[in-house]
Amino acid sequence: MAVAAALWGTDGLLRQPLAGQLPAATIVFWEHLLIVLVLVPFLPSAVRAFRSATPKERTALVLIGAGASAVATALFTQAFQLGDPVTPLVLQKLQPVIAVVAAALLLGERVRGRYWLFAVPALAGAWLMAFADPFSAAPKAVAAALLAVGAAALWAVGTVLGRMVSVRIASRDVTVLRFAIGLPASAIVLAAQGAPVAVTPAQLGPLVLLALIPGLLGLALYYLGLRSTAAARATLAELAFPVTATLVGVGLLGTELSPTQWLGLAVVVLSVTALGLRERTREPVVQVAPAS
Repeated sequence: MAVAAALWGTDGLLRQPLAGQLPAATIVFWEHLLIVLVLVPFLPSAVRAFRSATPKERTALVLIGAGASAVATALFTQAFQLGDPVTPLVLQKLQPVIAVVAAALLLGERVRGRYWLFAVPALAGAWLMAFADPFSAAPKAVAAALLAVGAAALWAVGTVLGRMVSVRIASRDVTVLRFAIGLPASAIVLAAQGAPVAVTPAQLGPLVLLALIPGLLGLALYYLGLRSTAAARATLAELAFPVTATLVGVGLLGTELSPTQWLGLAVVVLSVTALGLRERTREPVVQVAPAS
């Protein structure tokens, strides 16, 4: 799981240069197209699972593919075009904080008051992380941060919906359907924005690496590790994500973080990790709704 999280942290190394050459919609379309091509052998099983799903499950799967996959990735890529390559990645650590609220709204889980002891510091850390000067935020930096947080929110909702559909549908089929449904959704975004489909041979190589390494391979390793890793340890293993993202951004992409941004990074990581560890105790901040 630490390897998977580290692979996600290398996303900026590939996405940042591409974001300077191609529209976000083009990058996202090619990511989905390349992943779907790799997953073609598993499509028949996934289609059968979709056909046998309930209307509620089908709706959730469409929302996962269109929202959590296509639209969220487009917002995430757009954040790279406006901001630095570290902040959008680190802000994705807010996903567990957002997912708690989404689970309460969508799954009927109850959020205890102690949740805010973790959420408020995480949000404060996100603010510090997003802006070099937290008391004088430039409009461009604000836009980049909002896009990154919007992507995190959609991914968090996708996680909650994925938890719901995974009760009856195999996780492999959910993963395949996520990208298979996301492909036409990304094509619609591409057409709506009038973005080009064609890419150059020099751009195709990085697109393949982006889709298959931090994308498909990272996700596959994560689910593989999650099956045999205690959840508390998984939370710690995921620290490889912001650490790798920061090292790549600062060491290889020339990003400079202000002292308050380093402080924000630490606060986000510590708050979200503490929340994850607390959820594995006998007194979690979220009470699962009883089965109906």
